[in-house]
Amino acid sequence: MKAKEYLQQLKRLDTLINQKIQELGELRAMSTVGSVDYSKERVQSSPSQDAPFVRVIHKIIELEEEINAEIDKFVDEKHLIINQIQALNDPKHIELLYKRYVEFKRLEAVAVEMNYTYQYIVELHGYALKEFQSTHENLLNSNEQK
Repeated sequence: MKAKEYLQQLKRLDTLINQKIQELGELRAMSTVGSVDYSKERVQSSPSQDAPFVRVIHKIIELEEEINAEIDKFVDEKHLIINQIQALNDPKHIELLYKRYVEFKRLEAVAVEMNYTYQYIVELHGYALKEFQSTHENLLNSNEQK
C-alpha cells in the first residue's frame, strides 16, 4: 500500500460516518412521520406483533451502535496516523501531512496556511509522502497483506 492510500483512510472513515449519521437523521424523521387518524372508520384486521414505528426504532438503535463503533475506529486510526506523521524528521512534512490527511485540507489551503506557493506545496507533498513511505515501509507492507 502506498503512503497516500494509507493516509487517506481517515477521510474514507470520516465520509462513512457522516453518511451513516445522515441516514440516522432520515430514519429519525421517518419515525415521527406516521400518526394515527382516529376520525376514519375502524377496520378489523389481524393484530400485528409490533407497531410499525417499533421496527424503525430498532433500526435506529442498530445504526447508532454502528456509528459509535465506526467513531471509535476513526478515533483510534486518527491517533495512530497522527503519531506516525509526527515520527517523521522534517517539520514541514509533519505540518503538511497533518493538515492534508488529518484536517482534510486541500493543498491550496495548506499552501496559504504555510505561506508557500501552491507549486512548492505540491512538490513538498511528494517528498513528505516519500519520507512517510520509507519511514513506515514495514507498516505499509503489512497493511497490504491484510
